[in-house]
Amino acid sequence: MNKNLLYKTSRAYLLFSVILLVVSAPLFYYSTQKLYIDETDETLLLHKNEFVKYSLPTLKITDIANWNKFNRNNKIEAYNNTKTDSLFYQSYHDILDSEMEPYRELNAPIIISGKPYTYSTRINLVETEDLVESIAFLFLAIISLLLIGLFVITKRLSKRLWKPFNDTLAQIEKFEIDKATTPVFVPTDIEEFNRLNNSIEKLIVRNTSIYRSQREFIENAAHELQTPLAIFQAKIDSFIQSAVFSAEQYQMLGSLNENVSRLTRLNKNLLLLSKIENDNYNTKEVIYLDEIIHKNIAFFTEQATAKNIKITLELSEKVVAKSNPVLTEILISNLFLNAIKHNTSNGEINVTLSNNSLLFSNTGQAQSLVTDKLFNRFSKSNPSDHGNGLGLAIIKKIADRNNWSVSYTFQDTHHSFLVTF
Repeated sequence: MNKNLLYKTSRAYLLFSVILLVVSAPLFYYSTQKLYIDETDETLLLHKNEFVKYSLPTLKITDIANWNKFNRNNKIEAYNNTKTDSLFYQSYHDILDSEMEPYRELNAPIIISGKPYTYSTRINLVETEDLVESIAFLFLAIISLLLIGLFVITKRLSKRLWKPFNDTLAQIEKFEIDKATTPVFVPTDIEEFNRLNNSIEKLIVRNTSIYRSQREFIENAAHELQTPLAIFQAKIDSFIQSAVFSAEQYQMLGSLNENVSRLTRLNKNLLLLSKIENDNYNTKEVIYLDEIIHKNIAFFTEQATAKNIKITLELSEKVVAKSNPVLTEILISNLFLNAIKHNTSNGEINVTLSNNSLLFSNTGQAQSLVTDKLFNRFSKSNPSDHGNGLGLAIIKKIADRNNWSVSYTFQDTHHSFLVTF
């Protein structure tokens, strides 16, 4: 599933924020704890040095018990083979709180009246741990607020910064080269978007000009060819009827007549497309689709009978649509002719009309048509087909002019074209 650019950048920011929090929070906690432990060790060593400098020189063995009595966290104990200053963690039971509490303790060897003793001093770590946890929590809260704030600001800022691009994209999506309206891009204070808009404007102007030139050429060429083709067709018909020819000559004239007929149909279809694009059929009125089908069914039944094709109608009555009557008849005619032409002998055509759709389903080749270019001009499902490849293009163009949709499906050897209005 495709995601928009803002979603992807926001997801990257969010992922980075989560990783940053997960990594930095424990790192900050343990770093702060180590700093406090180092500070505690320095304090313990300072207490020991003060004791050695100020108290030890005057202290006697008989004063030890008294000294211990008035110093809760500093003790002079029997020598325990401590040869150097030793720092370590130790837990003691606190009588007031009735629980074990962690301490950082220093043991150092001392000499009193020529006898070895051990000097012990300690600092309670409970307050230190509480302080570290409070600082860590505060750090976490500040970083979280900072990251959330940056995420929200970035998201809103990105929406505002990318708004001109989204506006440009929306106008391009609505743009149709065969319509008279052209996109109008709003100038922005972002250089890149202004360059993009200018480039798109130049591209639209250039391609619209090329399209109009091609359309005018096709229309003019079709108009110019109409009369010569009609004269040519009439001359061939007259020539065939007025003389006697050999079988080979009749075959050549028949082939020539067939090709002139194809050129005439192609010319008429090109003119029709040109007129539709130029809005020559812009008048719309309320029409009844079932009546149009009933009015023309005799002609198409005659065409289908030649290939022994059965036509079945399932028409709801008084189905109303708003369209140009001529274009609607052409659309229905092309759907019928397409279903007959690409059908098989002894095949069938099912026409279903409901309140909002018209479905043509017919038997035909045993595989689905290639849908990528099915409604493009001069597109043929079978290269050997003698058609001009404009029938479905005309159906699509008429549907588009009425804001209808046309789609193709293949199921159970039946080819179906659905017009939804």
